[in-house]
Amino acid sequence: MNVRKLLSGGLVVFLFIQLLLAGPPAAQAQTAQPSLSAEGAALIDVASGRILYSKNGTKKMRIASLTKTMTAIVAIEMGKLDDQVTVPPEAVGVEGSSIYLKRSEKLTLEELLYGLMLRSGNDAAVTIATHIGGSVPGFTYMMNEKAAMIGMEHTNFTNPHGLDDSNQHYSTAEDMAKLSAYALRNPVFRQIVSTKVKDISWEGEQWDRRLLNKNKMLHLYNGADGVKTGYTKLAKRCLAASATREGRQLATITLNASDDWNDSAKLLDYGFANFPVKQLVGEGQDIQPETPVTMEAGAHLVTQNAFRYPLQSAEEAAIKQRVVMGQSTITPQMEGQLVGFLQVYMKENMIGQVPLVVRADAPTASQPASGEHLFWKQFWDIVAGGLWRA
Repeated sequence: MNVRKLLSGGLVVFLFIQLLLAGPPAAQAQTAQPSLSAEGAALIDVASGRILYSKNGTKKMRIASLTKTMTAIVAIEMGKLDDQVTVPPEAVGVEGSSIYLKRSEKLTLEELLYGLMLRSGNDAAVTIATHIGGSVPGFTYMMNEKAAMIGMEHTNFTNPHGLDDSNQHYSTAEDMAKLSAYALRNPVFRQIVSTKVKDISWEGEQWDRRLLNKNKMLHLYNGADGVKTGYTKLAKRCLAASATREGRQLATITLNASDDWNDSAKLLDYGFANFPVKQLVGEGQDIQPETPVTMEAGAHLVTQNAFRYPLQSAEEAAIKQRVVMGQSTITPQMEGQLVGFLQVYMKENMIGQVPLVVRADAPTASQPASGEHLFWKQFWDIVAGGLWRA
């Protein structure tokens, strides 16, 4: 009997130890990539721009009203929020989602942007495009110019709203993730897309328009703060979502996703759990140049700012740094000057670079003053001596 008890107790201890070594089941499950309904999807870290997940991420697809992210950011950057905008005839009665604009009605650009992003107003999109670009084709040209600037290499816009009008209006999950990250760095855009309810004017009516944001992620996911819903018969359900936790923002894109809300939540959970942000370079960090550089006494190379990057734990060993200098001699008199860069690599790919500036040691009492400082020192010595003799 005692032997049985001893064996049973030993088995319990053994199993307990195995559980400790195995770690929490939830932590193990977090390392697996999410299973999604979306045909195309991407997850991006907003600050760094790193794509953390991609499913058919470079496949050209229809994007429906996710198009309006580009419409909004171009309008914010090129227009003035308090501009009085007159609704043109071609904007009235545009098919699909609407905020029921009337011909010649006047609203501010800011009000139209809320109508565009919260209620996905296609009439607002045409009104904004005409105001900013002079015409829909003119504004579309601006949209494509901005896409090229952001690095959206597989994207082409033919309208400001995303309605299915041709096979030439397309993008990819990764390109749209880049666009979301770019737009979310703009404080005006962030404020608009994170708003759940907004009242805007309604000319000729006794009440204002009340806009309820169509993006249910703002209510369903902790920390959600954007971005845009989308749907057409050909594109199916599309969603751009974002969330911020502990100061860090991630954004997702799902295209042709029958379960887009859950897809987006899975992607955000995956990103927050598996890609913690690591500080790879500190602000004001002393750097020793690798190339032959003459460093005069009292002069130092320091980083102008910190550099942080989302990394999985297994990736940290692949991080390397390289110093690139633009000056061969560094003197204390060059204090504050930009003289090079500290480049950060993951394997062979550069993921960022930090400016290097000169910092000089503070002069000590034993160090002779020079130039202007010497002049004022001699001046005050004479004045002080005269006063003392008086």
